Amino acid sequence: MFDPYRVREDFPIFRNRSNLVYLDNAATTHKPYYVINAVREFYERYSANIHRGVYGLTYEATKLYEEAHAKVAKFINASSWDEIIFVRNATEAPNIVAYSLALWDLSEGDEVIVTIMEHHSNLLPWRVVSKIKGLRLRVIGLKSNYMLDYEALESAVSSRTRVTALTHVSNVLGTINDVRRVARLAHSVGAYVVVDGSQSVPHMPIDVKSLDEDFLVFSDHKMLGPTGIGVLYAKSDILENFKPLLYGGDMIKSVHILDGEIVVELNDKPWRYEAGTPNIAGAIGLATAIDYLRGLGMENVRAHEIELMEYLLQKLSELEPYVEVYGPRNARWRGGIVSFNVKGHNPHVIATMLSTYEIAVRSGFHCAQPLHEYLGLRGGSIRVSTYIYNTKEDIDKFIDALKSIVRELLQSEI
Repeated sequence: MFDPYRVREDFPIFRNRSNLVYLDNAATTHKPYYVINAVREFYERYSANIHRGVYGLTYEATKLYEEAHAKVAKFINASSWDEIIFVRNATEAPNIVAYSLALWDLSEGDEVIVTIMEHHSNLLPWRVVSKIKGLRLRVIGLKSNYMLDYEALESAVSSRTRVTALTHVSNVLGTINDVRRVARLAHSVGAYVVVDGSQSVPHMPIDVKSLDEDFLVFSDHKMLGPTGIGVLYAKSDILENFKPLLYGGDMIKSVHILDGEIVVELNDKPWRYEAGTPNIAGAIGLATAIDYLRGLGMENVRAHEIELMEYLLQKLSELEPYVEVYGPRNARWRGGIVSFNVKGHNPHVIATMLSTYEIAVRSGFHCAQPLHEYLGLRGGSIRVSTYIYNTKEDIDKFIDALKSIVRELLQSEI
């Protein structure tokens, strides 16, 4: 049985901050002892560069680093470990995809479709390359129930559509998008599908073969691992012809100057896409975080999240005269994220007041300002996001604090 109280024992942050109610997991998650110890052990026992030497330390470091690719591939059910590229974070990954496609594959007049739900990281790169290449950027909105407007998407897709970029789970609304449906539609016109999985991969079972996405990006630090490393998955047949964006060390097999010309033979995938010395310790931490999550079972992680969301949504509904909640009301249609506002009050003020109760939430635009403006929320929102170590007791403490704040601000009994 999944027991969040037992899980909490694996996280030193809760031993050191016993009163902390941490509800900002969509921004970053805490790290269990296993991950912290794995990173420390690398630096204490195996610290060396990879793919660059023949001595024992570099062999051991290389083995651990390459095994991390295999563990990520298995975690998302990729066909092969060489479909996994390590990047700095989930911001770098869509930039790599956007700029590489723009340089080598996209032409003036081609169309790129994004959704209004996108994190800036899966929106702004497409804006920039559209300006550079003369592409048409189309933005798909929402239905009244905070779900993606699939009918508008179907109308937008045309023979000129080359890329459809969407988030799997909105980092503001929690809305779960139907990636498989979007992929079928995009592939019917030969378009690529680029999915931001930052809020889905850590929280639910992911099968990239079933979803049929061409590219998937996600972060390590949002799934119990270290900061400074992310993942870019791409289908093997795409990577065979995909051009690297960064050039330098380890991504080539050979470089020659022949008759005044530089002649390059690229390395095999995925190394040709990982230029320079990578975050080796981060990759080992990522692999350990995956081991930990697989030990819990991603089905259990998702079930726990649904239970918390149902409880949180019910509790917030009791405050609806004073609080406005955004996103689908059915917990099974959303990830572990709820955004809301106390009517008539600045979200930063509410978040600051909550922090005096040692309750950590996010306030502002959450790197999704166009979505907030689309919803008429020009001051932003307050975001509560849960994970494996959160409990109903955490929700109760949050709700009790919020009630106290509302009573103080509105001078009203609730």
